[in-house]
Amino acid sequence: MVLHPEKAYCNLSFLNSDAARNIRILCEYEEPKQRFLTEQVNNTIVFFGSARCIASAEAKAALELARQGVAQDPENETARKELDRAVAARRLSRYYDDARELAADLTAWSLKKYGGYHYYICSGGGPGIMEAANRGAADVPGGKSIGLGISLPHEQYINPWVTPELAFEFHYFFTRKYWFLNFCKAMVIFPGGFGTMDELFETLTLLQTSKIKGKLPIVLFGSSYWSKVLNLETMQEFGTITREDLALIYPTDSVPEAFTFITSFLMRAEDPTALEVLPHL
Repeated sequence: MVLHPEKAYCNLSFLNSDAARNIRILCEYEEPKQRFLTEQVNNTIVFFGSARCIASAEAKAALELARQGVAQDPENETARKELDRAVAARRLSRYYDDARELAADLTAWSLKKYGGYHYYICSGGGPGIMEAANRGAADVPGGKSIGLGISLPHEQYINPWVTPELAFEFHYFFTRKYWFLNFCKAMVIFPGGFGTMDELFETLTLLQTSKIKGKLPIVLFGSSYWSKVLNLETMQEFGTITREDLALIYPTDSVPEAFTFITSFLMRAEDPTALEVLPHL
């Protein structure tokens, strides 16, 4: 005879069932909310970009190793493919270094200007550009950053540079996206794949349709990449977007330019007489 049946909220079989999906979704809203309240997080600068990007020193070493492999066996197809991958990784690696530098600069600025934490660097918590952003924040003494991870087959860990109390792992993309944008006051988009494109265009759509209120500075970093991947001018030419829509993004290849663009906007927006309005959902 069972005197104390298992309580519903302790029943993992039920909580992981289709019937409890709404409960799991609510948990991915409420649990992060409580942690953000505890940590007094109200403002973030979000970094997006490729999870496949590695630091330039690592990429350089891998390229040299791949070249040696081809030199030893020029007819080896596997070695040649590895060299092609290493060449691409070396070309992409500059953006890891740029993201790390920009995140460090923004963290140091925030700590100095506000005498404590005000703008937190926020990333997807994984490798690549995400790691670079969190690592840059950690480079600054006392630096903290947020990692909004997602459970995926090939990215099932939070990078070690995320502040532990601000490390999250989500199951649902849409709840994760909500937290990316809920506190976001500025965004930097580095070269990336489908996920980065999804995050960029969803944000632009929310701005275009005024679901995000106010203005959100978006830096599109890496013109040699984005000019080949995107042709927004053609969209404007065909009338599917307006010239005003093109102004939603700020393209640059310069860390100092990106830093100045973001910090100048944020400081102007904090002026009660300014026309800029900080974004909010």
